[in-house]
Amino acid sequence: MSTVTTVGSFFPSVRCCAPPSTSPLSNGRLKLNHVSNTARRLAVSTEQAISTETTTERNETTMRNHVSNGRLKESEEGEGMKEKQKNPYALELEKTEMELRSSRKSLEDYFEESKNFIATSDGGGGGGGGPPRWFSPLECGSRLDNSPLLLFLPGIDGIGLGLGKQHNTLGKIFDIWCLHIPVKDRTSFLGLVKLIERTVRSESYCFPNRPIYLAGESLGACLALAVAARNPDVDLVLVLANPATSFEKSQLQPLIPLLEVLPFQHQLTIPYMLSLMTGDSLRMAMDNAVKGFPLEQTIGGLSQDLVAMSSYLNLLQALANILPTETLLWKLQMLKTASAYANSRLHAVKSQTLVLSCGRDQLLPSEEEGQRLYVALPKCEIRKFKDSGHFLFLEHDVDLANIIKGASCYRRGKYLDYISDYIPPTPPEFKKLYDSNRLFMLATSPVMLSYFQDGKIVRGLAGVPSEGPVLYVGYHMLMGFEVVPLISNFLLERNILIRGITHPMLYVKLKKEGMMPPLQQFDVVRTMGAVPASGSNFYKLMSSKAHALLYPGGMREAFHRKGEEYKLFWPEKSEFVRMAFRFGAKIVPFGVVGEDDFGEVVFDYDDQMKIPFLRDYIKGLSEEFVSLRTEADGEVGQQDPHHVGIVPKFPGRFYYYFGKPIETEGRRQELRDREKAHELYLHVKSEVENCIAFLKEKRESDPYRNILTRLAYQASHGFDAEVPTFEI
Repeated sequence: MSTVTTVGSFFPSVRCCAPPSTSPLSNGRLKLNHVSNTARRLAVSTEQAISTETTTERNETTMRNHVSNGRLKESEEGEGMKEKQKNPYALELEKTEMELRSSRKSLEDYFEESKNFIATSDGGGGGGGGPPRWFSPLECGSRLDNSPLLLFLPGIDGIGLGLGKQHNTLGKIFDIWCLHIPVKDRTSFLGLVKLIERTVRSESYCFPNRPIYLAGESLGACLALAVAARNPDVDLVLVLANPATSFEKSQLQPLIPLLEVLPFQHQLTIPYMLSLMTGDSLRMAMDNAVKGFPLEQTIGGLSQDLVAMSSYLNLLQALANILPTETLLWKLQMLKTASAYANSRLHAVKSQTLVLSCGRDQLLPSEEEGQRLYVALPKCEIRKFKDSGHFLFLEHDVDLANIIKGASCYRRGKYLDYISDYIPPTPPEFKKLYDSNRLFMLATSPVMLSYFQDGKIVRGLAGVPSEGPVLYVGYHMLMGFEVVPLISNFLLERNILIRGITHPMLYVKLKKEGMMPPLQQFDVVRTMGAVPASGSNFYKLMSSKAHALLYPGGMREAFHRKGEEYKLFWPEKSEFVRMAFRFGAKIVPFGVVGEDDFGEVVFDYDDQMKIPFLRDYIKGLSEEFVSLRTEADGEVGQQDPHHVGIVPKFPGRFYYYFGKPIETEGRRQELRDREKAHELYLHVKSEVENCIAFLKEKRESDPYRNILTRLAYQASHGFDAEVPTFEI
């Protein structure tokens, strides 16, 4: 009978599992009853359990139900935040920036942990031999209800600590088990596949409605593909980092005959291999030190990482000590077998797959292999990291949880639900997105106005409703430039997450490559909560009391023709009003101006349709999509996807005005009266036009409309100072 033990000497904060037995649940891990989340995930002493369980419950309280009435929930520290007149999310962003360096793990931490793990294992307590087994880091205790299981399958080293830098973020949304393959173990590739397979089938039996994630790097990716091919009836999601299915073309293969004839040269071979696997170590040290920190922190952080690099060879030597020649040769031969086995069964892989390929992988041709798998696998998406090496998960800028969420690969049921499965961005995730658009925010210097309860127009978003459901309906600026400042300001000023309703093409894998930007470019849109436009998603947003953003003019407005600035192109039928009636949603009409101060359309849809090869290109692209509005009238519903030619201008300023909210509560009976619904629809459209007209008039008196005057003001008042605008 398996027992739970506190693993202190083997590795801090991990659980070791018993080897397989004849029990149907004995699949290489501890046999546990699936009744307590804490019991099945954590193995600690009684005192530790009390402390850990309390912390876990507190974190679950924070993470569960991320959005309440369309607003991110506030923590108990809200009193101090109110005194500073800032929402909790903005303050947490500031805290994240100050404490990010002290909280993150360095490369030295990773190698030190690996060295201790290996040394203790070889020392006896953990057992340098024994069968492969699962362990679960205690810091990965799941914080969400019904979290799916993620099985991490390591690469050639077999240690299982490759997700060390990802534990905190992944542990909030997954139940993580890591596979450890002891150094002296000689289980064959097929034996490992069967062990993982037993675990997968057992967990699938216990939780038939939850997916199981297989995250594998290198050799682990081959294991994941093999398990998926052998178990097409199990709901699996594969996350493959630099898969070793390209082993035949790698630099590793020539090492096999070399090790066979030069068995005593492994002390030179292994450190060299491991240095290749980490990519550009100096670049990683620089990246870790200089991103977003003051000068003194940059110098200090760089010094720390360079010290880590100075001890790098010693740490590599420590790792080399646990991979003797016969072990390395065994692993390389296993890679060859694994690659052949997985490649021969790619046709049988039907699972949802996310391939992560790196441009600086010096061991495997991962870029080319990722593209090959993208074409070969029917449900495959790819994310490319041009500046990353083989150990992708160890790099500072890589957040696997955010990658999975951005690719719309995170789900807790059989099918992805864009509303219930959505997890808002964490402060570090949002900060990274915000920083990437900081120059754009500086250039646009958005002015937000809203209609307050007493009839006054105020600067800021104090006038928008706090409680959902709320539907924001407005004009879609050229190329959708207005969305980033809008979403960011709502989150920072009001702690409100706006869920955009977007074109389905942002979620569709095209049959013809190169006709649209890669889906990776739209990950930020999905991370911030956008959903594909559909009646069911609209219904779920309103029923969950969300704050939703809708552009009735859609792509027709965002890619308008020459001379059509600020002209609304709405369908004749009232698409959204009846849904608002059903849930009593508040409708907030808004206008936005400023596109004509940033660029001018000079090559539009009409121009392109006169050129034969461009016309064929556009029609070919349109065939890839189903029309967004099958019942819409004319050009609004049938607009072909295309690009527009824009001549940039000297930057002006963006202006937003959120008008008086329109109440629909208590008007449910009007659902059946199409005339009244259409009257309200026309009223909303008229209010949007009025908002635009108001802004166009008022901006003429803004002394800071020009970017030069704004820069001069910020030079004397600080670049974080709010730039004044016209009198309201």
